[in-house]
Amino acid sequence: MSYKEYIASHRDDFESRFFEVLRFPSVSAVPAHRPDVRRTAEWFRDQFAGLGLSAELIETAGPPIVFAEYIPKTMTDETPTLLIYGHYDVQPPDPLDLWHSPPFEPTIQNGNVYARGATDDKGQFLTHVFALESILQSQDSLPYKIKFVVEGEEEIGSRGLEHFLHTDEGKHKLTCDCIVVSDGSQFAPGQPTITYGLRGIIACELFLTGPDRDLHSGTFGGAVFNPAIALTKILSQFIDENGIIRVPQFYDDVLPLTDRERSQFAALDFSEAEFFAEIGLQSGFGEKGYSVNERRWAIPTFDINGITAGYQGEGSKTIIPSKASAKFTCRLVPNQDPVKIAELIRSYIGTLIPPDITWELSVQHGAGGMSLDLDQSKFVEPMVQALEATFGKKPVFTRGGGSIPIVAAFNHVLQADVLLVGWGQDDDALHSPNEKFSLESFHRGILASAMFLKRL
Repeated sequence: MSYKEYIASHRDDFESRFFEVLRFPSVSAVPAHRPDVRRTAEWFRDQFAGLGLSAELIETAGPPIVFAEYIPKTMTDETPTLLIYGHYDVQPPDPLDLWHSPPFEPTIQNGNVYARGATDDKGQFLTHVFALESILQSQDSLPYKIKFVVEGEEEIGSRGLEHFLHTDEGKHKLTCDCIVVSDGSQFAPGQPTITYGLRGIIACELFLTGPDRDLHSGTFGGAVFNPAIALTKILSQFIDENGIIRVPQFYDDVLPLTDRERSQFAALDFSEAEFFAEIGLQSGFGEKGYSVNERRWAIPTFDINGITAGYQGEGSKTIIPSKASAKFTCRLVPNQDPVKIAELIRSYIGTLIPPDITWELSVQHGAGGMSLDLDQSKFVEPMVQALEATFGKKPVFTRGGGSIPIVAAFNHVLQADVLLVGWGQDDDALHSPNEKFSLESFHRGILASAMFLKRL
């Protein structure tokens, strides 16, 4: 039996095991679910062990990391190593009243399975596990090493895995030549996609304090600087009317888009008008000279995420608030250093603070971006061939506007190529009620992964 025949004959079995792991409420953010999170890790370890792989749980301060390894019978110094990454933890399912079926009881409707974790990321990661199973169970073998690492803290920051990555043991265990991640979406239904870059991020919160208590706006108005006004004046100085970030030296390390990248993005089947219409807008905003896709994938940003100041209750309260604060983020592009950017932001804010206002900037988290050189990586062409053979069309190349901090850390620490190949869709409602994953995409992902493993 060939691996393709094995895949075709085991569709029901693959779905059964997929649904089994979806029933674990592995919510890493909720302490009460810690036993469920651990049981999920043990389930994945047992799946790997059942394939004959060496499999173990690596303990951390939080949920364990599952590590498994396939080692070929013969190896040379030139034998490549592939690492496949995923996460078994999921977002909280709340609000529960918006789900049309129980979030941890997989339900099939219109060819989709609805459950928390279906697309983010249990189903997508499992496609690679079942792909290797299909090859090994067909009495076939592969001439290179494959490592699997699946963590239980991705939804709350990957602290355990990040710490492990920077240890000598972690670097040794995780060292590889290429990393494959399926934790995203296709560009369009049925359109295979290779995402070769991600933006980084820096997340901050700015706190301002004026008077030592809230003041009567009649008695003190016009005589003291209102912290809420100070906050809005400061925030308004971060970005101009053309979307350019005003922080000095912010763009010093930004690498320009290549002609190839701009041509690839321009050739995509994408309507800017439809994109805006889907979110209730008629037009967009951003740096001039760039397309919408270039702005959302490959240009740095500054965004205010939340503002707090003064009275927020019903009716009015005529005060000058004592305190005001704002949460904001910058999406960064490859080659920008989040530590450097944080210090530039801190210095810039210092020039904008009015008299009698004290301030504090909390840098909450940051991560660099990453980008793969498509012309240099030897792993791109095998993936292109596998996707084209499975989907019947060539993949498109995109960059991701979001951030997956642990993937960027893998790229920087391990110096390995990263291929992000998602099987999901943009409407899969990850992190929202009624998360879903197309079963057709699930089975296609298994076949595409197996074909990539064979071509590699």
